[in-house]
Amino acid sequence: MKIEIWSDIMCPFCYIGKRLLESALAEFPNDEFEIEWKSFQLDPLITSQPGKDVYAFLAEHKAITLEQSKEMHKGVAERAKSVGLDYNFDKAIISNSLTAHRIIQLAKSKGLGGEMEEIFFRAYFTEGRDLGNVSTLIELGVQCGLENNEVQDVVENESLYLSNVKADIDEAQEIGVRGVPFFVFDRKYAVSGAQPVETFVQTINEIKK
Repeated sequence: MKIEIWSDIMCPFCYIGKRLLESALAEFPNDEFEIEWKSFQLDPLITSQPGKDVYAFLAEHKAITLEQSKEMHKGVAERAKSVGLDYNFDKAIISNSLTAHRIIQLAKSKGLGGEMEEIFFRAYFTEGRDLGNVSTLIELGVQCGLENNEVQDVVENESLYLSNVKADIDEAQEIGVRGVPFFVFDRKYAVSGAQPVETFVQTINEIKK
């Protein structure tokens, strides 16, 4: 069974959704699943904003108070904790995810898409790494198993794998994706959002009938 997942590595619900899907797949130990990660950018125009934390950024973006933003982040962190993830929003660094997505496309070409997604998710949400920093991106790519020079090439050449990222985003628009995570099962069923494990299990069972 093939499962395609549109995701942005700076989307908190995408990391949560990844864990929920993994829990669902664990209930089918005798089945084979092919997972393909697809690029998506929640905010393609976002830029690095030194000195501004994610609380202030969201407050401005959503036109809400700083206190409301902090409360929203607290709720997301609690949900992440419920699936075994530690979100440290106090450490999160705002940056554009495009270069990271191009590195994910490189990793996909070598069968390491899922591993690269996990590393970037953890780096951003738990470790507070700057995914807009060249040396950080290269270090994380090498950690995934990619060659230093090939990751550096992607970071330095903005056209490398850009068409792959755009193709994923265009495809998302064509099939009506409005937000992420978005899961497509065998091109028959779709699940939008970080749904409960039971929802994924039910979807898989429907396809298996």
